[in-house]
Order: sequence, then structure tokens, then C-alpha cells
Amino acid sequence: MNKKIIGIIEKVSLIGRNEKKKDMLAKIDTGASRSSIDTRIASELKLGPIVKTRLIKSANGSSLRPVIEAKIRIDGQILDTQFTLANRKHMKYKVLIGLNTLQKGDFLVDPEKNKCKR
Repeated sequence: MNKKIIGIIEKVSLIGRNEKKKDMLAKIDTGASRSSIDTRIASELKLGPIVKTRLIKSANGSSLRPVIEAKIRIDGQILDTQFTLANRKHMKYKVLIGLNTLQKGDFLVDPEKNKCKR
């Protein structure tokens, strides 16, 4: 078993059209079924198009969100995955990685790893 151990906060690269990349810190959330990205970052990288919409339940209630497909690099693994679009401007991390993305890679999540990045 050659799983990569990642922490709760990880440096990721979002890969947009024309292979434009944006490096940033993302929150790894094993309690989230779907990954989410801030709408401004998706627009900046020209991610999309919207492939469907999903009803998302969160602490703030339920909302219907657009879903896009994108590429992301996490710990050297490039994954094709889906993100819901959300206004995350008031959140510390503009990208949240949920189970739909984590299950595509070979990862184990260790909450003790990378404590200094928080």
C-alpha cells in the first residue's frame, strides 16, 4: 500500500485552461462529501463549464450550487474531479477538498501532519 499521507491543510495546484496553474492552501475535509471552490478563483482560471447543479447541505442551510469539472494536483497526484462553486471569500481557505476528490487519489489523512500550516 503506497498511500500518500496528507494533513488537514495541504498545498494544492488548481490547473485551469491553457494549463494555467494557481498554487494555494486547501482544507482537507473528510466530513464533506463534495469539494468546493470559490467562484472568483474558478473564474480567474477559466474553470468550467458548469456540468450540473447539486443540492448542498451545510451549517448555513441548503443551497443549489453549480458543479464544474477541474484538475487539481495534491501531493504530486493530478486528479480530474468536480467542485461545487460557492462564495468562499470570507473563509480562510478558498478551496475545500471533500471525499469525492480524496477517493480518486491514494491518500491517508493525518490531522497531526503540517500543523504549522494552519
